[in-house]
Formats: sequence, structure tokens, C-alpha cells
Amino acid sequence: MKNMPLAKAIIPAVCLCLLTMAVANETGEALFIEAGETSGLDFIHFNGMSGELYLPEIMGAGVAVFDFDRDGDLDIYLLQGHMMGRGKTLADAILPPKKDTVLLDRLFRNDSVPGKNRLRFTDVTEKSGIRAGGYGMGVTTGDINNDGWIDLYISNFGHNQLWLNNGDGTFKDITRKAGVDEPRWSVSATFVDINLDGWLDLYVGNYVAYDMENPQPCRSATTARDYCGPQAFEPLTDRLFLNRGDGSFADISEKSGITEVFGGALGVIAADFDGDHWPDIFVANDGMANQLWINQKDGTFKDTAPLAGVSVNRHGMPEASMGVAAADFDGDGDEDLFMTHLVRETNTLYVNDGTGWFDDKTAETGLGVVSVPYSSFGTAWLDIDNDGWLDLLAVNGAVTLFESHEPSDKIFPLDRRNQLFANDQGKAFTEISDLAGDAFKFSAVSRGAAIGDIDNDGDIDIVISNNSGPARLLLNQVGNRNAWLGISVLGAGGKYHVTGSKVALIRENQEPLWRRVGTDGSYGSASDPRILFGLGSNRGAQTVEVTWPGGERERWSGLAANRYHELRRGSGIRVGE
Repeated sequence: MKNMPLAKAIIPAVCLCLLTMAVANETGEALFIEAGETSGLDFIHFNGMSGELYLPEIMGAGVAVFDFDRDGDLDIYLLQGHMMGRGKTLADAILPPKKDTVLLDRLFRNDSVPGKNRLRFTDVTEKSGIRAGGYGMGVTTGDINNDGWIDLYISNFGHNQLWLNNGDGTFKDITRKAGVDEPRWSVSATFVDINLDGWLDLYVGNYVAYDMENPQPCRSATTARDYCGPQAFEPLTDRLFLNRGDGSFADISEKSGITEVFGGALGVIAADFDGDHWPDIFVANDGMANQLWINQKDGTFKDTAPLAGVSVNRHGMPEASMGVAAADFDGDGDEDLFMTHLVRETNTLYVNDGTGWFDDKTAETGLGVVSVPYSSFGTAWLDIDNDGWLDLLAVNGAVTLFESHEPSDKIFPLDRRNQLFANDQGKAFTEISDLAGDAFKFSAVSRGAAIGDIDNDGDIDIVISNNSGPARLLLNQVGNRNAWLGISVLGAGGKYHVTGSKVALIRENQEPLWRRVGTDGSYGSASDPRILFGLGSNRGAQTVEVTWPGGERERWSGLAANRYHELRRGSGIRVGE
């Protein structure tokens, strides 16, 4: 953070991440391996396409990784599509694998045995009581009642659902009781404590007003029938629900000021962007100006995106923002922004100056040209090799038939390969997709991406949801060769993760490494709330400092490397008093 004294950084002469990639390339070793099929993650998304080119069928869906049963490992929630109407041309070719298949979201429990080096997932959807049969778009995780059990909010094309975790392996639909339904088209959402009262509130990003009864026909540049873009429909306003602390929420959308602007939201993320220790909310809008809602600390928000430099790109043009990720990629203590966009645009990197003002540094960092051929959705900052620098993931998939230039007999020919970028000391990025192994050579219509340490071995893994295809689980093969430190930042009772906290790894003669506690971002997806610091070759005891929402600070020392630690509020040494 900008207001904390930081030591002068000592930058190594060679980027460790790039060295790791080079060694892997020489040995033919993969950075990631695909483990979905062998681990029992048996899920295939069905988008319900009927040949009518309905817009929702190309947009889903997201994925969540979270520890729903509190056994210490990450489980996986995957969203399913639904029938979109009667087909006139595709008929049986686009039906689910089995005609009697029930189209529901799926919950997979991680049943891996520690020390056995074997990853195993079990479908526990039926046992869990979750029956989510809507057209799934996004999923958000958070503990809404502070009981230590993570709850789920499902965003649909249609009515949303809030599933309360009962703590016994089952969930209960409390949407109506909680007052958080949204019948319009939602994709991404975030749980965020906007008023610092200790209860997670809910921001829901809404997309466009799409009428299935009277869909808008659209055509490509060749005049052939094609999928529509969002500009063909009216954009929607978002919703903000305030947690009352009794299991119910109050709709404060109008009072908060967020309904003053229409958007077409696809990506949503909450973080302290201006350094005042209060959470703000960034909304990535598809084809319209983005919004940066700065918290006014009185229950209202102000959209500063135009002045802050993040509403449009450096050329003054709005872009087709789909996914968003926020993190301190350059090591200066503030939250930078990365957004994924449409083919022939670039993905965009906005660098924060520490006060909530941003510069578009896409071209300077090498992220522009490499993204032009792709429509990108899910995205995440992740330290692939635990060298301390956050690398970058973008998952891709086309959105129009016109993008499919090569002749194809595929029913849904929108597949593309995904991309990885290595961070070179916060100054530039190098694409390393070709070095990542076969896991990054497959071509799919990728949408959601969530990250976390799935196998608890000290490095970041990836789960990717693919439209009309199987989910992919990519296990990191190189990260834990370097030292690491895992952190769970918990409330005073040790039950729940304190969303919005910032954690600094204190390093001798170097700038601290900063990470934020949160699960949101990407595209309709939720990631692991645990913090994972890459330590490089430093295997000694570590010191970390937590800045709680509101600005209070505590420090913990003597934390052993290569293991996870729980830091409970009030158990550290107070700082700055």
C-alpha cells in the first residue's frame, strides 16, 4: 500500500519465471497436465443450442473452487446450460449425450487422500440437495452468515439462486427468504462487505434484456445469419443487496447510486482501488463504458471510471469487456486491472498509480498484439512457478460463426486455444502457451476460469469450464519446486475468510509482496480465498502483515515455509498503534 513504508526493492537480474519455462522447454516437461478425466471430474457442458442462434447459448458458463465441507481441500462447482428452444436444423445432433439426461449444475467433492498422490472427485450433487436447473451463467462464493460454511450464489439467464450451506454436506435454497432473486440475465457477481459491518453484501452484475419469445435476428459481415452482439439489445442496471445479518438482504440498488448507469455487465470484482481501506467495485461491461464504483463510506458509490482512465481504452473506445482480474502484478502495493476482450480488440491492462487513477499499459507490457486474434473470457493472476511475480491466464473461445474462418464440420465451431503469459519483473509479459504442455494445446470454447491449490501441494492449479465441452482441470507441475507460503486470513472466531483483507509478505531489503483475500473476478467464476505466496529459493521462516478492511494492521512472524497457516484476527501483533 502506498501509505506504508517500504524498503527499496532488489530486482534479480533474470526473471525466474522465464528461466523455469526455458528449462521446461529443454526437457520437454509440461508446466501443467490435464487431470479432469482421470480424477473423476466427469462433466460436460450442454448449451442447449437449437440452431436458432440464441445469444445465451454462447455465453455460459462459470466455475467455482471452494471448500464446501471444510475438510481442507477444494471442491468444484460447475454450471450447466439448458434447452434453448425447438431446433429446426440441428435436431438430435445437439441433444445431451443421453436423451434422459437431467440438466443440472454439478457439485464435485474432493476425496483425495493426503500423501497418496492421487486426486479424486465424487459427484455429490444429489446428496447435497442442490437442484440448480436454471440456465447457469455464473457462480459466487462467500459465507453470508459467518458460520464458517461457504455459501453459493448462482447467476442465471433467468431467476438466480442463493444456496445456504447447512454444514452437513447439504445446502438449502433461501433465495426468496433472503430477498436476493434477480429474474433478469445475470452473469458475474461478488460478495463484498461494503459498509465494514462484518457481513458480506452482494453485488449482482446484469447483462442485457434478451427476449426468448422475440429474439433479434443478426447477420455477420458476409450477410449470413450469426449470433448477435450485445449492442442489439437494451443494457441492464446492476443490483446491490445489503446483508442485514439475519439471513436476509435489503435491496439498496437505487439508494446506493449504481442504477444511475446502464452497463451490460459481464465481469465484476471488488477491491480497494484508491487505497482508503474501503472496498470499491469494478464492473467490466460488454461493448459499453466500464464502471469503477468508488465507495463513499455512507452506503453510496460514485462512478469514477471516466476520470480514472478505465471506462474506455487509451484510444477512447469502449471494448467488449468479458472477464476481469485485479491484483498487484508490478509489486508496488496497489490493485491493477486486466480485462479480456473481443477478437480484433486487445485485452487491456490498466496500471494503478496507487490512488485509483490508471494508465493503459497494454502495448508497453506486450499484452496487446498477442490477444488480437482471440475472444477471451475467464482470466486470473497466478504465480505459476512461485517466484513471487504474478503471471497471467486468459481463456478463449469465439462468439460468432464469422470468426470461424476455416471450413469445419463442427456443430459449434467456436473453439480456440487458451493463453498463458509469464511476468518479467512487473515490466512486461511473454506468452508461454507453447511451453505449458498439452494441457494448453487443446482447443475449446472456454468461458470460466477459477484458480486454487486443488491438490494442496503448494502451487496454483486451474479449472476451466468449456461451453459445449468437458471441464478441464490443469494441475501445476513446477510451482512447488520453489518455496511457498499458504495463508488463510480468518475472522476472530477462526471460522470465515475475511474478504477484502490485504496480506503483505515482508521481505528483507525488498518490497513486500501484496495479495488480496477474495474469490471474485474472472468470468462468472469463483476462486480459492486462500493466499499463496511464492518464495523462490527462500525456505526460511516468514513474516506477514495483514491489513484488515478499515485499515487495522497485524503482524505474524516465524511462519514456516512450504505449509498453510491460519491467521485469526486479534491473534497477531498490532501494527501502527
